[in-house]
Amino acid sequence: MACAYTFNDVTIFYSEKMLFNHTSLTISDGDRIGVVGRNGSGKSTFLRLLAGVEQPDDGAITVQRNMSIAYLPQTPVLNPEHTITEAALTYLPARPGEDTSSAAYEAQTILTQLGFTDLQQPVSQLSGGQKMRVALAGVLCRDSDVLLLDEPTNHIDLDMAQWLEDRLLKWRKTLIVVTHDRYLLERAFSRIFNVGDGTVDVYNCAYSGYLEEKAQREEMQAATLRKNKSLYRKELAWIRRGAPARSTKAKGRIQRFEAVAEAVKEAPPETELSMRSVASRLGKKVVSWDHLDVAIGGTTLIRDFSYTLLRDDRMGIVGGNGAGKTTLLRTLCGELPPAGGVIEKGETVKIGYFAQHCPPLDPDTRIIDAIRDVAVKVYTPEGDMSASQMAETFLFPSGMQYQKVSSLSGGEMRRLYLLRILMAAPNILVLDEPTNDLDLDTLNVLEDYLDSFQGAIIAVSHDRYFLDRITTHLFAVEDGRMVPYIGGYQSYLDAQEEKREAALPIKSAAKPAAEHQRRAPTKVKFSFREQRDFETIEETVMQLESCLEELAAEIEASAADYVKVTALMNEQAETQQKLDEATERWLYLQEKWEQIQAQNG
Repeated sequence: MACAYTFNDVTIFYSEKMLFNHTSLTISDGDRIGVVGRNGSGKSTFLRLLAGVEQPDDGAITVQRNMSIAYLPQTPVLNPEHTITEAALTYLPARPGEDTSSAAYEAQTILTQLGFTDLQQPVSQLSGGQKMRVALAGVLCRDSDVLLLDEPTNHIDLDMAQWLEDRLLKWRKTLIVVTHDRYLLERAFSRIFNVGDGTVDVYNCAYSGYLEEKAQREEMQAATLRKNKSLYRKELAWIRRGAPARSTKAKGRIQRFEAVAEAVKEAPPETELSMRSVASRLGKKVVSWDHLDVAIGGTTLIRDFSYTLLRDDRMGIVGGNGAGKTTLLRTLCGELPPAGGVIEKGETVKIGYFAQHCPPLDPDTRIIDAIRDVAVKVYTPEGDMSASQMAETFLFPSGMQYQKVSSLSGGEMRRLYLLRILMAAPNILVLDEPTNDLDLDTLNVLEDYLDSFQGAIIAVSHDRYFLDRITTHLFAVEDGRMVPYIGGYQSYLDAQEEKREAALPIKSAAKPAAEHQRRAPTKVKFSFREQRDFETIEETVMQLESCLEELAAEIEASAADYVKVTALMNEQAETQQKLDEATERWLYLQEKWEQIQAQNG
């Protein structure tokens, strides 16, 4: 297979930070690569190098001759005077000998599929999400050899994200995408590139395989580092005792000591992002709204929405671009007045609003000052923490805290914005597209934090995995009404599918039986939630069984303490019920997995 790209000892700096340090790798024709890594690690720079819009400071990148490249950055630039059709067609230069009429037809087809009805609409009237869709049509309407997409699912709704996934699954040429969409990573790519610490680590597998292999690599690296440190201490003690310098054997040990010392010195710091719970007390009365109407610019977007938010609510909100989701959140937070109805808030309510776009900060402000402006210290279950300590838990080490905020990447700015919100100790979190521009490590920690958050959560998101993981019920904006759905995003999808099936015309029973016999049987497959449960259910069962064993031992050891034994027995009964439910779920999923294997085998 021919090489599309070859990196030869590539080095590149961003300001004083080295993003790539003598990196060498090969990308072949037809590779399907998902690019992941922490914010600021160089993912977008990697795509710009591939697109040819940025050059390395040292080394060379070899590109296949006459290879056409379609590149979509995170923030595409469109001519505001163009119509959306013109903007899509001119986004990429036409290839020599290209049929322009064919490209125009394809562009209009894609724009229609992406929800545009007026193809002559001026770009100047579009929202950020709509501009991203026009640029997406621009890179997809031409037959390119390489497709480079940087966070393409940011600022587009769930239906469009699903449409894009289906489109990318059919792409048969080289595909390289920076994304944090975990469902997309698992389904669309056969290789994962992890960018960070000046290197690009290559994993020749899908996302689930990458997670397993990465964990194994990290365990091996940790074991090697522990071994090196132990050896370093021994060799250091020997050196300090005084080595017989003229001995050839001693010289060899001194050289080994120097090599081990260098390995220990160069080992990357063991940094880990953590989010501490800093929520303030929430009283009995939370928030309720009665017959709420939401409007902007004189246009009513949502009508007659009544709901009482509970202390531990986990509410998701979905809907198309422009349906009014952000306007609803701004109204609930008090940024906009309601067009009708009443909003009542309890006296102890403290809302933290994580908006889609970071509010502007003075670019000359130091990172630590941006945090101290909110709070100098906060209370956590582990005790008081200063602004500097909280910054370190959010991967802003002390040496970085006095940098200007203008030096931060987009993802780092989002992380700083999130930290500023949590520093205010809110007891209700209102999240508008919280997964945009956050890396996977930060997302995983944020989701763990939200699991234990002592308060209510309202989240608008197009991240299917995030909604499935965090929310217990959804509201979908449908024709200006808030329609409730119990469960996460998969439950919403299932309900939508049932609606579509119910709307189909009933076929005549007079059709011959042979036609029904020719119909292919429905293919058995896991839903999103079932796939996720199947991958974790065995570990859950084992943990619950282990917990029961520990409780039984503790009950036996506390036999003389009636009050404690009673509490332990209640916990034992609850754990046993969870184990019974988990076992039943495991049996169901195992049976369904066997059916899937039988039909595929």
